[in-house]
Order: sequence, then structure tokens, then C-alpha cells
Amino acid sequence: MFKNALVRIPCKKISEGISSSGLGLPDYRIALKQHQQYIAALEKCGVRVYALPPEEEYPDSTFIEDTAVLTERCAVICRPGVSSRRGEEKKIITALGEFYDNTEVIEHPGTLEGGDVLRVGGHFFVGLSSRTNWEGFIQLQRILKKYGYTASPVRLKDALHLKTGLAYLENGEILVTGEFKKKEEFMGFKRIEIGQEESYSANSIWVNGRVIMPEGYPLTRKMIEQAGYPVKSVDVSEFRKLDGGVSCLSLRF
Repeated sequence: MFKNALVRIPCKKISEGISSSGLGLPDYRIALKQHQQYIAALEKCGVRVYALPPEEEYPDSTFIEDTAVLTERCAVICRPGVSSRRGEEKKIITALGEFYDNTEVIEHPGTLEGGDVLRVGGHFFVGLSSRTNWEGFIQLQRILKKYGYTASPVRLKDALHLKTGLAYLENGEILVTGEFKKKEEFMGFKRIEIGQEESYSANSIWVNGRVIMPEGYPLTRKMIEQAGYPVKSVDVSEFRKLDGGVSCLSLRF
């Protein structure tokens, strides 16, 4: 169960963020409104949300999930794989210090982004992507082992991040789409398979028994509800323009 979540308010320069979506530039005012609705959805799941101020120096900084990997026993500060985002992770250290006594850091030449880390119980799947390299994985694996956790790599071919195409819903159940449908690592799970037309909705989050998912994906919503999970949908269309999704906008712990 999650008690807390950290979010970062979008900055005015959000339209300058990294994007490969081809969906146009995000509107700052609409993004602010959608971010507030996202916070409200987390709060309805019983989570206390701490909203950090915007960081104008970092257009992508609202995607706070990429800055850290959080467990009950330690916080791991990431090292982003894109140079324009390096520095975001340093801004999160003070905030996490309010909650964690044990803080570890991924160091050069390792790169690691939280969007590539999927937790299933005491095990962490780590995507090897354009943002997370082998050295970053090895460092994270070593850190997690020290605190009693395990980790294994998953090589990505097409997806930006591991959680672009996966979400763990607890109870041994996952949302899965795209290249991850054929990944051996995930064959043993109960699977909710999402077609290409709704693939964006695979980036959803389980929060205290409910699932928060992007708005506008009725087939996925129906399958999640049929699996027994109450659903709260949120409009994150402005963040999708920057390749971001539901999980990217918070650190939940």
C-alpha cells in the first residue's frame, strides 16, 4: 500500500521538453489543469501528495518518476540517460531526505531512469533502453541486493521505457502491450493484453487497490474492471505529447 506520492508541478517551459510523439507541443495552462486532476486522483486512492515546485531549468522535470527508484528500505537516486535531464535527480534528494534515512546514488558511467524499473513484490525488472544502460542496471542490482531485493534485466527494442508497455496490477496480474507480449520474462503472469490501438493505456498505475489509467481507452478500461479493479481515468493528453504517461508523473511510496 502507498502512503505518499511526490509530484512536480509542470514548468512554464514544458513545451521545450523532449518529444518523439509527433502530437504537437503541450499547452502549459492545460497541462497545469491536468496535473491538478492527476493529484486529485492520487488523493482519492488514499495517498498524501506532496507537490514540489516547478523547475524552469528542466522542461521535462514534471516526469518525476525518472529521478528515483523507491523501496521501503532505501531510495535510489537515478542518473538520467539524456544529458538535458541531468540535474533533475539532484533536485529530488532533499525532498526524499524527509522520508528516507538510506539514500543511494547511480553514478557515471551508469544511466538509469525510473520509467525503466517495474517492481513486482521484492523483485525489480529493469529495462535496458536508450535511457538505461547495463552499468546502470548493475549498480541498481547491487544496491537492491544490499537491502534484500532482487533485480533482472529486460532488453527493449522499441519502447522508450519498460513501463511504456507494462503495468503491474498486483495479484500476479499485468497490463502488457507491444513487444512485451512476447517477452519470456512476463509469460508467467496473468496477462491483460492490450492491442496496438490502445497501447498507450498500458502505462497505468495500481494505487491501493485502484487503477489510475489515461482517459479515452474504453477497451482497456473494460478489461481492467472485468479483472476486478476499480478504475479512475485521467486526461494526460498534454503529457503524452512529451512521451509521458500516467506513471511518469509521480513517485509513489
